[in-house]
Amino acid sequence: MSGVRIPINLSQEPFRKDRPILVASAVTGILLMGVLLMLVSIILREREAARESREMMARIDQQLSVVNQQYAKIEAQLRQPVNSAVLDRSLLLNALLIRKGISWTRLFEDLEKVFPGNVRLVAVRPYVTGDNLVQLDMVVGAQSPEPVIQLLRRLEGSNLFGATALLSSQPPSQNEPLYRYRVSVNYAQKL
Repeated sequence: MSGVRIPINLSQEPFRKDRPILVASAVTGILLMGVLLMLVSIILREREAARESREMMARIDQQLSVVNQQYAKIEAQLRQPVNSAVLDRSLLLNALLIRKGISWTRLFEDLEKVFPGNVRLVAVRPYVTGDNLVQLDMVVGAQSPEPVIQLLRRLEGSNLFGATALLSSQPPSQNEPLYRYRVSVNYAQKL
């Protein structure tokens, strides 16, 4: 007999080649387990960082409450009738210091750069707004309205001055031969 082999499968189900699928499933399972471990470690680190952030916020809130309590004590002490005169004087002196911070010499030098020769500055009153910006309230005079219009354009085009507003105007009279205009303008002098 020559060695002819005939394969015979006596089982009820045919033989399948599942080994590559099992190996691929095992490798995928190991990879997924590695990803799971990595995600768990990230979650634990983030949880620790969040706990530290909460503790820091609690410390900051505690410090803020202490500062607020100290501020309230000082404020109450300043508001007492005995100290109210000192507080009022302090506020007045601070307002005067801010107002004194406007340099008149520099103000007139800056106005001289933009004023046309035929416009006269009759009055100027600088004041500081609530935003610590300098605003000029001016009264100007001229023989005709055209030079004042030119002045307004120069003020708006200047780097030192800003938006202008014409508040009022008066025609010439027997006592005052000039057209008079009341103008408000932003001024960029730093305090």
